[in-house]
Amino acid sequence: MTKAEPTRRTLRGRTRAPQPALPLAPERRRFRTRLLAWYRRHGRDLPWRSTDDPYHILVSEMMLQQTQVDRVLPKYYEWLAKFPSLATLAEAPEADVTSAWRPLGYNIRPARLQSIAREAVSKFGGQLPSDEETLLSFKGIGRYTAGAIRSFAFGARAAILDTNVARVLFRVFIAEGDPKSHAMKARLWRISETLVPQRHVFDFNQALMDLGATVCTARKPRCPACPLARMCRSAGRT
Repeated sequence: MTKAEPTRRTLRGRTRAPQPALPLAPERRRFRTRLLAWYRRHGRDLPWRSTDDPYHILVSEMMLQQTQVDRVLPKYYEWLAKFPSLATLAEAPEADVTSAWRPLGYNIRPARLQSIAREAVSKFGGQLPSDEETLLSFKGIGRYTAGAIRSFAFGARAAILDTNVARVLFRVFIAEGDPKSHAMKARLWRISETLVPQRHVFDFNQALMDLGATVCTARKPRCPACPLARMCRSAGRT
């Protein structure tokens, strides 16, 4: 018996060429065009999308970690009313900060948020910096949060990869393998970086998150409603 050709794979009895490491230019253009057109019609109206204040965006991103949007909305307004700036948060008693966070849970998050505020006040004049390296130096700001702050607050061409975005990119461009492995996560980051457009970065990254949250969901994805279904390697298989 001869070995199968290493350059081809079999799927449901069909052979196909191996996937390229990254989406090619025509595929990237189709992806961006279809996603942005969908977002213009179906994007969610969320309060942190009407601001470019880095602090407000940081607060929303910290609150949204492992917490659904409908739980975050009232707390987002309450938090900013109580702590309207990094300076006021830095000066607040820790007990007040912890109390103001309830009932969102994961109480390490308000402590980290206050730590970021104190460092921003002591080192950066009460402002968040715009460059990735400095943002990543803050304890509590990881690669995703840094990308979100840079793209949403500063308009930088910065990639993001949260759970929703990773699911979309895995299903559309890969479809095979372990989506949770370190190697796959690194590959998904490269794909995300390749896809980020030169313009409309804010809308593009928000659209990726919205599509994963409302259409390309973990369970029972709504493939017929997805603008990327025709180019998705997982359509009809999830």
